[in-house]
Order: sequence, then C-alpha cells, then structure tokens
Amino acid sequence: MYLTVSKRFEFSASVRPYRASWSDRENLSFFGPGSTAAYGYGNNYTAYFVFHGPVDQRTGMLVDLAVIKPRILDLLARRYDHKFINADTPPFDRIPPTPENLATHLLGDASTLFDDLTAHVVACHLEVTPETGATAYADGRIEREYWVEFSAARRTSSPHLSDSENAKLFGVASSPMGHGHNYRLGVTLTGKVAPDTGQIISKNQSHAALEAHRLMLDYKNLNAEVPQLAGSPITTECLARFAWQRLSADLPVSRVRLNETRQFFAEYNANGKLSLGYEFPFHAAHRLHCQDLTDIENRAIYGKCNNPAGHGHRYRVEATIGGSLDERSGTLFSLMDMQHGLSRALEPWQYKHLDLETSDFADKPSTGENICHALWPRLNTLLQNRLVRLRLWETPNNRFTLRKHHQEGT
Repeated sequence: MYLTVSKRFEFSASVRPYRASWSDRENLSFFGPGSTAAYGYGNNYTAYFVFHGPVDQRTGMLVDLAVIKPRILDLLARRYDHKFINADTPPFDRIPPTPENLATHLLGDASTLFDDLTAHVVACHLEVTPETGATAYADGRIEREYWVEFSAARRTSSPHLSDSENAKLFGVASSPMGHGHNYRLGVTLTGKVAPDTGQIISKNQSHAALEAHRLMLDYKNLNAEVPQLAGSPITTECLARFAWQRLSADLPVSRVRLNETRQFFAEYNANGKLSLGYEFPFHAAHRLHCQDLTDIENRAIYGKCNNPAGHGHRYRVEATIGGSLDERSGTLFSLMDMQHGLSRALEPWQYKHLDLETSDFADKPSTGENICHALWPRLNTLLQNRLVRLRLWETPNNRFTLRKHHQEGT
C-alpha cells in the first residue's frame, strides 16, 4: 500500500512563455498567444505538494500539515506569488515559464525545505487554469495535463446485448430516447521536456489533436452520429478507451480520464488498464487526540483540531476500482453496485462523531491517514476486492490518497 498526503496552495503571478532567439511565428506555434504578452499575462495558480513517508503510529500522521503550511507559504511569497516570473524568479530569466518548468522548479524548491522530516515531497501538481496543468515527480517524470469539455447525447447500451439485457444492466439510461451529459475529458501526456521549449509537445500539436477529438463528439448523438463508435458499446468505460486510442495516435498520451459527471469517471492508460471511479460524501465530527500524549503535547501537535468539543467536516471519498472490461456489455463494474458499496461502507460514520460513536478510532487518532486505512478493507470487500485507489478530502486543501500499488498520478 502506498499512502500520500497532498496540501493545496494558491498563488498569482504573471509569465511570458517566450524564446528571444525565435521568430514571433515560432513562439506562437510552441507557446500560444501568451508569447505575445511583452509584459507578461496573469494566472491564478493552484499548486498541490504531495508527501510520502511513514505514518507516526502515535500521532497517526504521515506529515504535520501545520508544519508544511508556513514553509510553503514562505517559499511562494519569496519566489512566486505576485511576481513577474520571467523577471523576478531565476532561472526563468533564461528558460520559458511553461507549466512543465514551473512544476519542476516548484518541486525542487520545496524538496529542500523538509530535510528534517521523515516525509518527503514526491510530486508537485500545478494547475495553471481549469484546462491545463503539469505534474513533476521526484523520480524525474514530468506530465502535462489538458482538460476539454463536450456535450453529447447517448443511449447507454451495447449492440451486443438485447433490449431487455440493456434495460436490466443500464436501467433508465438505456432508454431509446437517450439522455445527455456535459463530459469533461482529462488527457495526460508524458515524455521528455525539450530544453529549448520547456514543453513535452508544442501548443499547436496538442491543441489540434484535442480540438479534433472534441469536435468529433461535441453536440452529437454518440450512438447515431459518430461513425468511429459504430459497433461499440456506448458506455463511459468504452468512451474513455476510445479517447485514448484516438489521441495516442498523435500525442504521447499516458492516460485519460473521462468524467461523465463530477462524481463518476473512467480512466484508461497506456498499459491498457481501465478503472472506474465514484465519489461519495459523508458528514462527521472528530477530535484529533492521542491518549498516549499529554494535553500540552496534543495541543502542540494538533492545534485547533484538538478542540475538546470536537469539530467536523464534509468529507469526500473517491473510490477507484480496476479490472477487465467485459467486451460484450462494455462495462467494468456496475455503477449501482459502486454507489451501494460506498454508501454501505460509509454508513457507520455518516453523521457520527468518529471518536465517540464508532469503534474504528477507539485506540488511534481519527487522522485522514487513519481514516483511509480503516475504510480500505471494509470498502474493498463491498467492491469485490477490486479497489485500487482511495482518496479522502478532509477539506479542499487537504487530500489523502491510499493506493494498492505505487502507480502514476498524484
């Protein structure tokens, strides 16, 4: 099992992705219209710093986020926040401030701040806009992410099943009259970053391939108006695989994620692995407290989270399962079974005080790390032992991720 803790930060800055030795046309091709901004243009960036290390059995924490916060905030204030990155933040006076380069240097800058901790920064994910970002990993890998949206109608069905079989498997979604979704497709590229461009691939190449795929599907009836999908089950799983197959012909795609709704998605990667995910909330109260520590030690470690009367969260849990696609139905797992499994697994905690009204944290603090470890076996059993990733958002800023294996992604 591989556990990570992610902390979210925001900063604002201006940049100009540009090479002075290139022509305006070359800059526009590689960097897009931002290259024309002689004095820079602005972004509201969101940076996620991801930590991995052993969990302290007494405190239940992999890393004390209260220690992380001031160090990262100081780094951002000194080098990134409210700066013109090209002019104020070396080495971006010499290299283009692309998402790939920014994520790499944010990771490098942050990595030197935590040598006194047992946890270490293993990745930095930088969201530049809701449509693009990049991730740098401590092992040297770099990823570039793009998101595109399209609206389409569909009848969830398989041409290999009878009408009655489709109705039984997909319920109202199999209605011949169809229904629609606002899809959101995430595409992750992996490869070497060219030293001169600071990119895995040029803006023109990525935009052309993504736009062609979007136009193929946007405002279409997927069953009737997209010849490339003829003969295929029209399911989220098959649409994710289709996106990877089409886009990987032109781009170095390592994986795609297709959100049918905000809560429900399918992922497909270059290794041919398919997964299905669903998000479900629960509301609970808790108090971070360790019985083996003094009151003074507890307050020093947990701060306001040690409030004797407790506090609460609207937690979000995202469960991702893996397995083999059933080619006949085009499904990996029953969506209703996923929803039911998550609901049952979280029911003992729903509207409860985790420490006072459940047995799961009788002898350990109810930290995000311990919540993930307590939830995994119960949820995995309800999902036929196919759970591969479990994510828990305690707040929008604090995320805990437990994986069956150390794999790609933050």
